Amino acid sequence: MTIVLSRTARSIPPNVFERMDRTVAQARARGVDVIDLSKGNPDGFPEARIRAEAKAAVDSPANARYTPFDGKPLFLQAAAAWYAHEHGVALDPATQLFAVEGAVDGLAAAFAVLLDPGDVVAFADPYYPSYHCMARMLGAEELPLPARAELGWLPDLDAVPGETWDRVKLLVLNYPNNPTGAQAPPEFFARAVELAARHGFAIVHDFAYAGLSVHENQKSLLTVPDARDVGIEIVSLSKMYAMAGWRAGFVAGNEQLVAAVKQYHYQMGSMVTSFVQDAGAAALAGDQAFVREQAARYAARRAIVAEGLRATGYNVFASQGGLYVWAQAPAAMTGEELAARWLDEAGVAALPGSCFGRTGAQYVRLSLLQPSQRLHEAVARIGKLSPDMEKLHA
Repeated sequence: MTIVLSRTARSIPPNVFERMDRTVAQARARGVDVIDLSKGNPDGFPEARIRAEAKAAVDSPANARYTPFDGKPLFLQAAAAWYAHEHGVALDPATQLFAVEGAVDGLAAAFAVLLDPGDVVAFADPYYPSYHCMARMLGAEELPLPARAELGWLPDLDAVPGETWDRVKLLVLNYPNNPTGAQAPPEFFARAVELAARHGFAIVHDFAYAGLSVHENQKSLLTVPDARDVGIEIVSLSKMYAMAGWRAGFVAGNEQLVAAVKQYHYQMGSMVTSFVQDAGAAALAGDQAFVREQAARYAARRAIVAEGLRATGYNVFASQGGLYVWAQAPAAMTGEELAARWLDEAGVAALPGSCFGRTGAQYVRLSLLQPSQRLHEAVARIGKLSPDMEKLHA
């Protein structure tokens, strides 16, 4: 008997990260010493005070019980404190914040409460693959906004006709950006908010890489006047505090949207683990020196990879945030061909830019989540590829 699956199940595209995991595992099974720069899986470790809070919280009898649906008050208050001291934004923990199990959990709920079949969702191309997957599962129409290298890998919002904006139900932003590492200046956010108010669409800002910039930190969308009238922001603790395996984050902003996400999540989601919320509260409300140290570590790693690739002749975007390097393939190659060659001939795994949309077809994304020694080795291996590689660069 063949069981007929739902339209939603049949619409789910392959997960590019899981597929690359299998590709890397197959290469390693053949004996290849793969330096895996395809993943956005943090290699750091939460600082001692965060771990100590988690350990103590495990021994609290109260933490063996279900947590409040919205999140523990301590966690929500700490999230509000983080917004106040890091971004100068005042939020009401009861109505403008909601605890979720990481950014994707919040994104899935936001997409679900905003999009019906046929609705239009816009996002910059290249994009985080989950945006495409969530839109497809909901039957929404996707409107990729091509980001341009000459604009610092931002899309030109004013190039979109007004009648097209009128059709948009949701605009998804993501800065620092995955995969490019681009950051959005305040005027970009301000223009997005202005367009949302004029044309009647909502904004969701995926702020998964908050605090991890090379120089000046990415500003919150909620610092823009009137942003809370049109949108929400989703923050993850995974990257900032090296808590990826602990699964915690929060949704912040517009009260109506936060309330809708709550109602959806009450039925379809799960509360963040009790002791993880206690540890997260300690992370958010405490000193942020650890985050700054992480950002500096990633900036140093970025320099190793970006400068090493440039020395070999590659065109590399001067990204200002996030955990990745965005490099252009030689003129006669696609990103898929380049990534395949790096893996086959150098044992270096990177994701082709086509995993993130059409605009990235001639690019590759390299993760910075390996020790510096391995990053140096990866660049050296790439630099030793056959001489005909050099002739292909534009």
